[in-house]
Amino acid sequence: MSDWIDIGPLEAIAPRGARVVKTAFGCVAVFRTAKDEVYALDNACPHKQGPLAEGIVHGAKVTCPLHNWVFDLETGHAQGADEGQVATYPARVEEGRVLLDVEFLNNRTAA
Repeated sequence: MSDWIDIGPLEAIAPRGARVVKTAFGCVAVFRTAKDEVYALDNACPHKQGPLAEGIVHGAKVTCPLHNWVFDLETGHAQGADEGQVATYPARVEEGRVLLDVEFLNNRTAA
């Protein structure tokens, strides 16, 4: 059974926006779609370490602000790139609060 950490209210993340959560091994970007779905990914694009939380959210995807790589928020896979993927982490909304899976965050490894 997983433990979940409350990172704040859903309303603190703008629709089609993101929030950065700092961990011991780097930052996680938590995204909110226009449909109020939440996703959590590593914040650094594997191409040039672009801050994905500053990217444009469209549907269930985010476009890196540096070189326009497009990542699927559910899988972390880059689209249209030779190779590229960022780690994803379980996230959910419960009673209007955004929760992240602590076990997955604790199991992150340094890049």
